[in-house]
Amino acid sequence: MTTDRSTGDETENPGRRASPYFRCDRTSLAVSATGLKGRLLVALPVLIDPNFDRTVVYLLEHGNEGALGLVLNRPSPLALAEPLPRWSLLAADPEVIFVGGPVASSSAIGLGERGEGTVEVVDLEEAPDAFGQPVDRVRVFAGHAGWTSGQLENEIDAGAWVVVDTEPGDVMTDDPEGLWTDVLRRQRGALAALANFPLDATLN
Repeated sequence: MTTDRSTGDETENPGRRASPYFRCDRTSLAVSATGLKGRLLVALPVLIDPNFDRTVVYLLEHGNEGALGLVLNRPSPLALAEPLPRWSLLAADPEVIFVGGPVASSSAIGLGERGEGTVEVVDLEEAPDAFGQPVDRVRVFAGHAGWTSGQLENEIDAGAWVVVDTEPGDVMTDDPEGLWTDVLRRQRGALAALANFPLDATLN
């Protein structure tokens, strides 16, 4: 039994599917699921939750009480200039609001980047010039992904996610639709092969 990330309701469906089309050696995907803040979660094909299908999640927090992250590759049609015109001049391309996850979708989290890949949360209620050292560019996310204590670790153990290092440019990518493939392709072995996994597994 698992807890739905968006509602907190318990369900018998773990949101995973067994794939007869691709099997990874579980030992090659083993990770230490402690201290994952600042790393990426990459959804594997066994994860069928539509909120997270082929997503790449940047972990903002991870500890004994749970984890919080932002989906990096779900741009919305809403231009950042509409709700947050003061921040739009710093918007990373594409200049839209991103869907950060199914939790608290009416709330926004802003990430600012300084230099090459130094990322921090910014206060969107303040003006961009209110900070001593302004960020170079920003990305704003509506909602986030959240896990209760031990939930993310269980999902990683079940093969729903793999944890990989974040590289400069991932968080502010200008090609969000290609991020899942790009992140997997730069890995080794079975993970790199997953980059070619078809959208429809029956076509494999």
